[in-house]
Amino acid sequence: MIDQRNTSFEADDIGCNNSANTAFDSVLKTFLSRRGMLKGGVGTAATLLLGGALAACESDDDVAAPPPRTLELNFSPVAKSVADVLTVASGYTASVLYSLGDPLAAGVSNYMNNGGEGGTSFMQRSGDHHDGMEYFGLGANGRLDANSSTRGLICINHENITQIFLHAAGPTTVAGVRTVPDEVVKEINAHGVAIYEVARGTNGAMSLVRDSAFNRRITPNTAVDLAGPAAGSAFLRTLNSPTGAASRGTINNCATGHTPWGTFLTCEENWAGYFRRAAGDDATRGGSTARAVKALQRYGIAQGASGNYGWATATSTDPADRSFRRWDATQSGASADGSDDFRNEPNTFGYVVEIDPFNAASVPRKRTALGRLAHEAAAYGTPVQGQPITFYMGDDSRGEYVYKFVSAASWSAADAGNGLAAGDKYLNAGTLYAARFNGDGSGEWLPLTLANTALTGNTNYAFADLADICVNTRLAADAAGATKMDRPEWTAVHPRNGEVYVTLTNNSAAIRPVDKVDAANPRSYGAGGNVNGHILRLKETGGLGSATTFRWDIYLFGSPAAAAAATVNLSGLTDANDFSSPDGIWFDSQGVCWIQTDDSAYTSVTNCMMLAALPGTVGDGGARQVTNTVGAATGTITTQVGATPTANNLRRFLVGPKGCEITGIATTPDLKTMFVNIQHPGENT
Repeated sequence: MIDQRNTSFEADDIGCNNSANTAFDSVLKTFLSRRGMLKGGVGTAATLLLGGALAACESDDDVAAPPPRTLELNFSPVAKSVADVLTVASGYTASVLYSLGDPLAAGVSNYMNNGGEGGTSFMQRSGDHHDGMEYFGLGANGRLDANSSTRGLICINHENITQIFLHAAGPTTVAGVRTVPDEVVKEINAHGVAIYEVARGTNGAMSLVRDSAFNRRITPNTAVDLAGPAAGSAFLRTLNSPTGAASRGTINNCATGHTPWGTFLTCEENWAGYFRRAAGDDATRGGSTARAVKALQRYGIAQGASGNYGWATATSTDPADRSFRRWDATQSGASADGSDDFRNEPNTFGYVVEIDPFNAASVPRKRTALGRLAHEAAAYGTPVQGQPITFYMGDDSRGEYVYKFVSAASWSAADAGNGLAAGDKYLNAGTLYAARFNGDGSGEWLPLTLANTALTGNTNYAFADLADICVNTRLAADAAGATKMDRPEWTAVHPRNGEVYVTLTNNSAAIRPVDKVDAANPRSYGAGGNVNGHILRLKETGGLGSATTFRWDIYLFGSPAAAAAATVNLSGLTDANDFSSPDGIWFDSQGVCWIQTDDSAYTSVTNCMMLAALPGTVGDGGARQVTNTVGAATGTITTQVGATPTANNLRRFLVGPKGCEITGIATTPDLKTMFVNIQHPGENT
């Protein structure tokens, strides 16, 4: 979540998808228990990371094998709240496990919370803005143990910073220049990823193992390898890596994923806003029609951009240190391929990054085959022996697309535990698709390959090769004819039926006006557009790897309970389960869907929250006609709405403190401990 007080870059609405692709506006008509909380799920005592993660522990009841059985929610729903506290369902408790500045190595002092720590100390401390995370069971042999619930590794994203709180007197800027380099070092190091060990004590609660050999930070300055079709191409050559085979670090890491072979996937989201680009740089690169300029504009890096936090303006005392210069994407060198400056540095961000949490010496790898975008999540379909592995991904900006990657290699269970070598096998080659949603409730996966004549015949941007497609994925999806969506965020796959869920957080009236609604985005109400968002789900019409078509409907619409049922509250939400701006979505092993919010439209009534849901299946509801009226503009559209939720299958479990986003969730395999992140509580106070 970018602190807009520190930057003019609007991450969620970069205004650069000017393709003629449908924004669902051409889609004119459509479908136009066990005991305890889940009778065997999370139970009585919890551990919650404020600015970190929530863990809940139940009694010592055995957990039954998942299928077949009927689940039911029987905790009391949490009321909406604007109190500056964390509220969890009755019978549960929460405590802080891991928060900003916490030491991750022996000998590192406790965080003073006054801005007094040096910048380099954050290479061994928790970063800021906790976001997506995954839990990996840790065996006695130091390897993955998928059944270990008493000892594990948490891999967690540190998406961004609340800049003013990191320094004793706020950031130092003189005439637009960052004059204290160590402040910038601290801000950079507070981004990225952390891996830390947790262990369950005799009281059932999890605690951070501060001196674990597995603990490490991966910052925007950590060495990383580039892998897949774009590795070594001219698109990725920079002064730091003239061969284009490597890069530095990862940034603005939002949602996550993991792999069937036991590695962590972190997704680079709003990376574009960190780059400076001088006024007049378009002309230097050949003018507005030049390929490089079109690509930069499509990703929202316009000439004249100052870059978040002004990192590029800082000057290091070491002439060989390029850690500040690299955030200036202005063309300044004389080389044809950019290997003597950082004009191509933005091309090294925007990927899914694979990390082996069990090997602290391993080098993270950016998987370029999965495309370059504002990545949100990478959820895989159920692996089937002898079939390809499939990952589903969103591109989090208004008007962007939903993607699927299908590996060229077929899954072999023998690869479980093989780390980055397995990643090389499954994530470096395959087919990337973008989704087109049709008005009749059907959909198509459009291949982003040179075999697709929509790409090779494209007149806006001529694709040179597969590397070009992997680096300029948004332009490829434009050319293929993918459907513009309302901020596609997290993706999740139902473990019992394989259906795919995508959160669409919201849209603005400027991008989704009344005359641009459609079946899959049928609301544009009031002056804001679709401010409460919705959750879309799809069902592949064949095997996860082989399917090129699907069916879809809208599972839930975010809405205030009191809103009109005909126009806004299409899911019939009540005070026990109404929500706004769905963001995080995740299924536990039982098939319970956890929904998290990142909202500003309903915060006068309630802080951000997390709900538990037991969803049905695609098509379990029916057609609904929606009429939108804003001023003199009126439009009617028919859509397909999932079955109306009940108190038994959708309830609010948690409400966060003021100013926070609820984001990131994981559980231990025995479901006795849940981890939830509370990002930037009190950000505006």
